[in-house]
Parts: sequence; structure tokens; C-alpha cells
Amino acid sequence: MTATAILSVTPVVVPTSDRGTELHVRVTAPTDGSGLPVVVFSHGFGSNMSAYAPLIDHWAAHGFVVVQPTHLDSRTLAIPQDDPRVPDMWRHRINDLIAVLDHLDLVEAALPGLTGRLDRDRIAVAGHSWGATTASALLGARIVDADGRPGPSMTDPRVRAGVLLALAGHGQEDLTPWAAEQLPSMNPDFALMSTPALVAYGDHDHSPMTTREPDWWSDGYHQSPEEKALLALHGAEHSLGGVPGYGVTETTDENPEHVALVNRAATAFLRHALGLGDALWNDMLTTVTDDSPLGLLTTK
Repeated sequence: MTATAILSVTPVVVPTSDRGTELHVRVTAPTDGSGLPVVVFSHGFGSNMSAYAPLIDHWAAHGFVVVQPTHLDSRTLAIPQDDPRVPDMWRHRINDLIAVLDHLDLVEAALPGLTGRLDRDRIAVAGHSWGATTASALLGARIVDADGRPGPSMTDPRVRAGVLLALAGHGQEDLTPWAAEQLPSMNPDFALMSTPALVAYGDHDHSPMTTREPDWWSDGYHQSPEEKALLALHGAEHSLGGVPGYGVTETTDENPEHVALVNRAATAFLRHALGLGDALWNDMLTTVTDDSPLGLLTTK
């Protein structure tokens, strides 16, 4: 596919009910084209709507309208740990994505020239790290409570596909004591995550969150129903080569080739899952195999 020019507008204020702080989003879209699919992207812990340019710019340049909310845990908001919203931060994150979907008319009108160009029947969610856990809830994953019981489903029928980058695995017993205390919501159950999704992880992502090896990050693929795809990036760590942005502090494994592979795989999968064509996806399936030095793509 040929890349096209893109435009962004920020901040766009999206109405919410019980958040306590305005929900600001960034909207990025190609300058040309109609019937554009939508991707709502959830950032990792502490990040914000202006990050993840290596992903967002690529997707927009290849025909997607990308909406990025700034969640309450963002360092740009500096909400203190004793704020009463902190224990339910994971729930506010999910509600942020739902609020965006509820107000696509407002999102569409915010960027000059975008009105009338969205395809509301082709919507996906995506996210990295905690953002992947957030996005997975709209695909059917459920947060497990302290007693080990999966919570209610928050599956959103408007969402037809997902891209989950560095998605936390399942199993309270697999969390380190620190993670179990500080991040108890990082324990999703994937048994009902039936919406098509691409899961991507780094096979060198050794995390202080879990006692398991990096295969923990692939649970969302192995423990969910079909249709799913798994991209294992050889030698990549939690930033998958730099998806949050090149040169940012959290990127410990900067590798533009890994980022390019994530971009190609995500674009191809979304086009396939949203019914926009299979050629790119079929090409990925025949090239990112056991012989690929960068990663391995498998499906079920």
C-alpha cells in the first residue's frame, strides 16, 4: 500500500460522566479517502495521547483514523496515588474507550475535512501494555477479582477487531508479589475473548510483573477462542523495538525493524479482520515464518 499524508488535531474533549477530569483525545487521519476504518488506541501506563507516533502515523498513513485518549494514569495529569479514582483506574480506562465510541460524531467533526469519511461498521481497538489489557476488555476479556472470579463482560459489539501489544497474561499465581499488590487488575481471563485479534509480544520481555518466562505475554492468544494471530518478536523486549516512540526512556530494545514488522502485521491483520482485503495478510503469513530472523507469525 502507498502511504498518504496525514493530519492530527489535539486536544479534542470527549464528554464523560464520572471521570472527574476532562477526557482529551488526539485524532489522526489520512488527508484522502472515504469509508475510513477507525482504531481507538489505549496507551501504556503513564503515557498520553501524543505518544506512539511510530504506530499511529503509520496506521493513519495507510488508511485508518486513529483516536488516542489520555487516560487518568498519564504522567501529564499527575493524579496522586491517594486519589480515590486510583483503585478503579482500570475501569476508567475501559470507559474512556467506550466514551470515544459513543461520540464518534464529535471525533469526526473535530478534524477539518474528516466529516462523512468514517466507516462506523469497521471499528477496532488497540493498545500497548496496560493499554492492551484495556483494549482486550472490549474484545471479551474479563478482569479477575481478588477471589479468582472473572468479572462481567464488557464486550462492545461495535468493535470488530483488535491489536494487543505486550498484553499481560492470565493467572494470579503467576504475578509477582509486587504486581499482585500494585496491579491486581493485570489478571485478565481470555476464555470469552472471541473478537478477532492480533497479539504481539517480545520473546525477551522478562517482566517484574510475573514469575513466568516471556511466554506469559502470549496467554491472550493461547487461552482465547479463534480467530487469533500471534506475532512473537525475536529478541524484543516490552517496547517491541520502540513502539512508544524512538529514543523514549522506556524503550530498552530500540529496533526500527521490529517496529516496522509490528506496523506491517497490524495493518495487514486489521485490513483482513475488517473485511478490507486479504492480500497483505496472506503475504505476512507466507513471509513471517520459521525462517524469519525478526519474528514468527502463527494463527488459529
